[in-house]
Amino acid sequence: MCAAAEDNMDAQTVLVIFVIGIASFAAGGVLAYFWARSNFRQKQRTDALNLIVQAENQARLIVEKANADVLAMLDEAERKAKEVRNEAEAFTQKRRRELEREDEALNKRREALDRRYEELEKRIERVEQRDQALNKRQSKLDKKENDLREVEEQKLAQLQQIAQMTVEEARQQLLLAVEQDARNDMARIIRQVEAEAREEADKRARNVISLAVQRLASEHVNEISLSVVSLPNDEMKGRIIGRNGRNIRSFELAAGVDVIVDDTPETITISSFDPVRREVARLAMLKLVNDGRIHPARIEKLLEDTRAEVEKTIREEGERAAYVTGVHGLHPEILRLLGQLKFRTSYGQNMHAHSIETAHLAGMIAAELGADVTIAKMGGLLHDIGKAIDHEVEGTHAIIGADVLRRYKVDERVINCVESHHHEVEQLYVEAYIVEAADAISGARPGARRESLESYIKRVKALEDIASSFKGVEQSYALQAGREVRIIVRPDVVDDLGALELARGIAKQIEETMQYPGQIKVHVIRETRAIEYAK
Repeated sequence: MCAAAEDNMDAQTVLVIFVIGIASFAAGGVLAYFWARSNFRQKQRTDALNLIVQAENQARLIVEKANADVLAMLDEAERKAKEVRNEAEAFTQKRRRELEREDEALNKRREALDRRYEELEKRIERVEQRDQALNKRQSKLDKKENDLREVEEQKLAQLQQIAQMTVEEARQQLLLAVEQDARNDMARIIRQVEAEAREEADKRARNVISLAVQRLASEHVNEISLSVVSLPNDEMKGRIIGRNGRNIRSFELAAGVDVIVDDTPETITISSFDPVRREVARLAMLKLVNDGRIHPARIEKLLEDTRAEVEKTIREEGERAAYVTGVHGLHPEILRLLGQLKFRTSYGQNMHAHSIETAHLAGMIAAELGADVTIAKMGGLLHDIGKAIDHEVEGTHAIIGADVLRRYKVDERVINCVESHHHEVEQLYVEAYIVEAADAISGARPGARRESLESYIKRVKALEDIASSFKGVEQSYALQAGREVRIIVRPDVVDDLGALELARGIAKQIEETMQYPGQIKVHVIRETRAIEYAK
């Protein structure tokens, strides 16, 4: 037990010594911590004092540098201020000198204005004096004028008493006399101007037309309205008529024509309103006569074949006309209508040849006058194209032709040439006048057309009736186959100027109411005859 107790005491002693050792170690650590802390704080204080000293030194240096910069800036500012002051003083002195010079100039101008003002005052005084003198003179003139007016009224009253005529009546007589003299002078001048213009125009027109006509030679008319078919013998007439007339009836029904079989030996006549049908019937009849086999079936077959041939001929003739005249770009239907004119005549003149001739003439005239040759040629070629269909549509051939061309988008200038060549619409282009002239030349040249006696008499009588319908006409005569109408007027009703107006009026009415080839001269004659008898 003692041993156990001793062991227990040793263990406690060791524990106590261990605890004391640990406590001593801890106390030493604490003391070391506080000593280190004290040393650290002392070092921080020393570093802070060093930093403060350094900052103070740097601040002192910055302040010294700033003071030096401020002093330098002050010196620079003072220098610039001196320069500005010097410039300002120089500018002020210069401006002062300029103001002094301007002041001197203003003083001189003021002195000049004062002198001019004094001169104006003196001039105003002189003008006022002159005005007073003029007023006095005007008063004297007014008094004299009143005296003269009174004298004039007295003289006028005496003249009216002597002449037994008022002033208004005398003025009217004077105006009538002056008017009559003026009208006579006007008529004389108008006649002179018209004569000069006509002479110059005639020279120019003769030159142009002669050149055109000389360059184009056409054949004389040799066609008629009816188609004549020659037969080898008179026996062929019976075969054409057939048994009980069946052959001729079949032919007339199938061809749409009238076949005239009369007493003319070895000849029959084919008549039709349609020239194309008449040509088809003529060619078919020639084929029947040459073939000799004449019966209804054969007639129908030959007519059908002939129609195809004529249609081909129509198109070829239309193309030939365009080729000969140099007109290109026409619609095929227009060429077909142009070819139909091959079988159409007017006053015995073939319209196809007339159209080609007109195109050539229009082109030549246009070339001479400097107009558009292409438009003039096309207008001349197509001007009568309405005659190919005018029996199918209502209206004149000029308007119908213009409508057809407008339908196929032809140039508007060409359309105006077509629709205005008989003055049914206004002529808007110079080519329209040229086409009209070429048409008249082609129709009026010798041998181009012929006119029946009945239509000639009617035309001549119509000319005389138109002339006689005007007031003041005493007698009228149609001369030179209707190319001239001569009118004798009453001199007491129509004066010289009225004669000119009468001629224009008659010519205008003839143009509006009649159709004729070429031109008609209207010749008005006025003369005064004084007859007295000595007893």
